Amino acid sequence: MSGLSFAFASPAILAALILLPAIWWLLRLTPPQPRAEVFPPLRILASILKREETPARSPWWLTLLRMLLAALVILAIANPMFNPRTNTLSSGGPLVLMIDNSWASASDWDRRVRTADALIDDADAKGIPVSIAFTAEQSNDATPSAATAARDKLHAMNPRPLVPDRQRAADAVKAALNGGKPGTIAFISDGIEAREKDDIVSQLAALQPSELRLIEGNGNDILAITGASNNVNDMSVTATRLNGASPLHLQLTAQDNQGRPIAAGALNFASGQTVATGSITAPFEMRNDFARIGVDRYANAGTVHLLDDGFRRRRVALLSGQAADEFQPILSPLYYIQRALQPYADLIQPSSADLAKAIPQLLAGNPSVIIMADVGRLPQETYAPLQRWIQNGGTLIRFAGPRLAAAPADDPLVPVTLRQGERTFGGALSWAEPQPLADFPSFGPFAGMPKPTNVLIKRQVLAEPTPDLAERTWASLADGTPLVTEKQMQAGRVVLFHVSAEPQWSDLPISGDFVEMLRRIVQLSRSGGVNSAETAAKTAEAMPPYRLLTAKGVLTSEIGSARPLERSVKGAPAASFDNPPGLYGTEEGFAAVNVLGLGTALKPLDAAAGTVLREGLIGGEAWSAKPILFTLAFLALLADSLIVLFMNGVFSRFGRSTKAAAGGAAMLLLAFSVAASLHPANALADDTKPGDDTIYSRLDKTHLAYVVTGESEVDRVSERGLAGLSDYLTYRTTLEPGPPVGLDLAKDELAFYPLIYWPISATAPMPSNDAINRIDAYMRNGGTVLFDTRDAINTMGDTSSPGPNGQRLQQILANLDIPALEPVPAGHVLTKSFYLLSSFPGRYADSPLWVEARQDSRRDSNAVASSDGVTPIMITGNDFAGAWAIDQNGSPLLPTVPPDETQREYAYRSGVNIMMYMLTGNYKSDQVHVGDILQRLGQ
Repeated sequence: MSGLSFAFASPAILAALILLPAIWWLLRLTPPQPRAEVFPPLRILASILKREETPARSPWWLTLLRMLLAALVILAIANPMFNPRTNTLSSGGPLVLMIDNSWASASDWDRRVRTADALIDDADAKGIPVSIAFTAEQSNDATPSAATAARDKLHAMNPRPLVPDRQRAADAVKAALNGGKPGTIAFISDGIEAREKDDIVSQLAALQPSELRLIEGNGNDILAITGASNNVNDMSVTATRLNGASPLHLQLTAQDNQGRPIAAGALNFASGQTVATGSITAPFEMRNDFARIGVDRYANAGTVHLLDDGFRRRRVALLSGQAADEFQPILSPLYYIQRALQPYADLIQPSSADLAKAIPQLLAGNPSVIIMADVGRLPQETYAPLQRWIQNGGTLIRFAGPRLAAAPADDPLVPVTLRQGERTFGGALSWAEPQPLADFPSFGPFAGMPKPTNVLIKRQVLAEPTPDLAERTWASLADGTPLVTEKQMQAGRVVLFHVSAEPQWSDLPISGDFVEMLRRIVQLSRSGGVNSAETAAKTAEAMPPYRLLTAKGVLTSEIGSARPLERSVKGAPAASFDNPPGLYGTEEGFAAVNVLGLGTALKPLDAAAGTVLREGLIGGEAWSAKPILFTLAFLALLADSLIVLFMNGVFSRFGRSTKAAAGGAAMLLLAFSVAASLHPANALADDTKPGDDTIYSRLDKTHLAYVVTGESEVDRVSERGLAGLSDYLTYRTTLEPGPPVGLDLAKDELAFYPLIYWPISATAPMPSNDAINRIDAYMRNGGTVLFDTRDAINTMGDTSSPGPNGQRLQQILANLDIPALEPVPAGHVLTKSFYLLSSFPGRYADSPLWVEARQDSRRDSNAVASSDGVTPIMITGNDFAGAWAIDQNGSPLLPTVPPDETQREYAYRSGVNIMMYMLTGNYKSDQVHVGDILQRLGQ
């Protein structure tokens, strides 16, 4: 609508305005106002004489206020309307309603329903049949029918999380009209171009209606997320909006699988900008848990972007055809792969150089991706398990090199048939120049990436020409020869880079494009590793609907008529009637289908064809002034009442009574305050709690702690053993521990003690689940538990099965989240934290001391396992407490086995090293100590 129109819904009521003069004269009269007289009796007697009384007149301004109140009531009853609707439907044919019930209509769907309802009411008033069709429905019965049937269809419909298919709805309308001409066509549109060069308005105009109306909202709330990328430091989010007239500042929220917000970010549109990119900054591990990204205060399917396995961290196994060079790592074929994937994936390498052992070891870890750098021939027995792993969903990425170039051409783990040998560009015997890369094809994971301009290929392995070679090529050189090829193998795939993984064959490994290419291929793999054979076969065919997105942006388990999603590597799946937006697959792995594809930009619908009347939705144009007028009338009545009360002196009488009431309330409050202060329950309470004295006494100095098993002899040895070690520490070091403390794991606070000694006894009661959980939390928070099975002498010569104490330890550890363990290796910090030691004996000397395994695959002697350098767990069978235990006179309580005081001395030294390691961490692994240590060793 253009301009501003005005009308009264009930104009006959305005005739009451002629009564205002009569109301004026009536309101001028008011009862006589009371007078105050002095006390003298004569004045009272004089006033008794009868005189003629005349009524007092109200002030003119009070009369004017009352006249205004009456006028406001009359005008409100007349119901003035601004931009009122008029029934101007054409009677030359049926009313055709075509309504966009797409994702963009969800935010103002109620207004669209009211608008359509009003048009149906107009048609009902004129007896015009109504044809109604919805653009986000797979089928429409647009046959003209009575207004009642059309109204029922309208109220039974809901918005869908889909892009409208207006062509399908227009075809349904044409078929229903069967060549007849409509009277009025009202297209209630979301205002967005549904496809390139959307000519739906021209098609509706071609039906030759008497009147064509285009009804739209203002488009201010139409916004959609069109992409998200998990970068090195943050998650970048791309969004588009329809109306870019003013700047817009939005808040982004990332949620996990349970719908809990775990991170937030911002996205800002400048004035005139319709596409913008924001970011959510969070650690990679946290971003790996993102399940969906939404825009605050916007509730529709377009402002929710679902994330699937493609955004999660993968486990990638690395294999090389040659041994890694510790002194020249940049010559290693895995060096550049590690640098490229380290921010995006968990990288693992085998501990053995023998591929016959290394490949089964890697497959046992169920990786998502295996990368082979210049691996030619594989052991024959490894082909079958590798093929099964790929068929069940694994991704094998191979890089060329001299070994692959010399390998047989019938390798089943290569995506294309290779020619033996390699092709060289720019060599002494070659006329060809190094080749740049061609544009990436529109399919495959590299689609959308710009062509690398600084990469030249000097050598490559060539593929034999086959009819399907172009379909399997994800990247090629400028001369058309393949650079990256791929082959599907049931649920998995094999990918081959026809160049090496180091810069000898090309510049690709030292370019940023190498990082992006590897990252995209890795994201195609399953995040949780491969499936079983049965599950992989089903997944390779199709993924069933798992959770679907509603138009309001809520995930629901109601799948309706949605069909399974066919897997494809040719870009992200697109939403359709058969596959509406949502998650497809199972809880173990799923694919996300979003409303809009990557890079989509919202554009306004072209309505330039023919004569089109443009209108707004009801609720934005027409509005009634009745509520405002009634509110003003009520305020005028309230003001009149207060004025009359004031003129009659009511407020002056209230003043005196208020002073008395205030004084009484003050006295009552004072009395209550005094009583409350004297009540013993309100005396100052002591803030201390039972047991605080014990806690304070254990904070004054370091105490060694042990677990109370409930067996008196075991607990006595533990207490005396830690007492002996405490005395030794006091005598030999600057550490002066307090008396040992026995701990009840289910009750006592554990955080005060750097080390807890736990003697294992098969006959002692099994710790409760609560005790296990508390010790697990203690270890997670940086504490260390020293488990001592004390049975090294009983298991000598029999390493096949543990003794009773060892079995009890296995039961305890089964409920603890512990890292991988290894015997203390040579050069570990424990061997030099105070004394220089090569073993850790106790009462016995045959059991190793187990600690957390170091994570560095190169086994650096100074490497440490955890972030603070202290292992959370130690295990021994040497009975440390038995060797440390002393009686009240300081004499050894138990003999060593075999009896040897030197062994006892080294047992004490082991205890000292363990305590220093607990308190200083990896301090002694610093290089500054190397000189002193070598000097003490005499080297």
